[in-house]
Amino acid sequence: MLEPATTDTRRTRIPAAVSLAALSLGGLAIGTTEFASMGVLPGFAADLGVSVPTAGAAISAYALGVVVGAPLIAIAGARWSRKKLIVALAVTLVVFNALSAVASSFLPFVALRFLSGLPHGAYFGTAAVLGAALVEPAKRARALATVMLGLTIANIIGVPAATWLGETFGWRSAYVAVTVIALITVAAVVFLVPDPPQAQGGSIRGELTAYTRPQVWLTLGAIAAGFGGLFAVYSYINPILTANAGIDPTTIALLLGALGIGMTVGNVVGGRLAERAPRATIAVALGVYTLVLIGFVFASYQAATAAVGLFLLGFVGLSAGPALMGRLMDFAAEGPSLAAASFHSAFNVANAIGAALGGAVLAAGLGYDAPALVGAALPLLGLAVFGVSVALERRQTA
Repeated sequence: MLEPATTDTRRTRIPAAVSLAALSLGGLAIGTTEFASMGVLPGFAADLGVSVPTAGAAISAYALGVVVGAPLIAIAGARWSRKKLIVALAVTLVVFNALSAVASSFLPFVALRFLSGLPHGAYFGTAAVLGAALVEPAKRARALATVMLGLTIANIIGVPAATWLGETFGWRSAYVAVTVIALITVAAVVFLVPDPPQAQGGSIRGELTAYTRPQVWLTLGAIAAGFGGLFAVYSYINPILTANAGIDPTTIALLLGALGIGMTVGNVVGGRLAERAPRATIAVALGVYTLVLIGFVFASYQAATAAVGLFLLGFVGLSAGPALMGRLMDFAAEGPSLAAASFHSAFNVANAIGAALGGAVLAAGLGYDAPALVGAALPLLGLAVFGVSVALERRQTA
């Protein structure tokens, strides 16, 4: 009995920053596998014998896996300790990305991309709960931002590196790289992340309680609508910058680094702002996002201004993330894992909404300025939903 206690004591001496960094490694793997697929799409399309439009089904399959997997895994793993569940999810990332790298035909590859997406939201949701348990309550928002840091850094380092590997050594090497990162994540979580009592498993009924709270649904609605503008632009950024600014497609990958830097800085700054004024952080970010999207219409005609516009898209969009995640967890205290995981489901709904609206206006022949303009309406919709949430909160308090 003394030996486990000694081990637990030793592990709790690991600095919280180190443990949070270990948890964020999973975000690096997840962000790389999600977005690098877009960069290597022509490669796996040609190799697996399908057209580029058909190959897009693999990307959609991953997003569907995220939406489905986040709530189901959070509920199924409700009784597990958070650390054990995170390790299991990281192992799942290893297995399905490794199998994606050796897929011999297109349909199995699509199925494997769906399976690769299943742990996405549940990993972040569980890591958020565990990360919050490692710090004092006043520093929770900062801890949530650190857990998300790997996802934003993936857009600076992971995605460009995986895309380069895919172009240089073949598309399969991109998924091999993700497998290696996921393996490192497993080891890092096992050895560097403690398993505190306050992060032990809960109950299925407790997790499901999250979905009985109107505030949870209103916050998810604000996320699904408010972030859609980013994807209305990001989904078509290659043709937008090629048509408007005449930028060579090979250079666009470098400009997208500005988006990743903006996401990373916005996530860190947002974590600090959320500790001081969470509701104001969300409201201001959504309002300013509309202005940034409108401004991007003009910025997209020059490479330098486009880089600034992409930075701002990432910065403002992610600055609201920690505050929104914390809000979900507050209103679902009995089911924080499910609520936090649902954040990523809502984010992928935003992805689908934004991409669909951007594609619709392009198909209608409205030109390459149209995706940003139609996307600018979505943060306002998100702000309206958030306003209803705040009004309900104040009424309940009164």
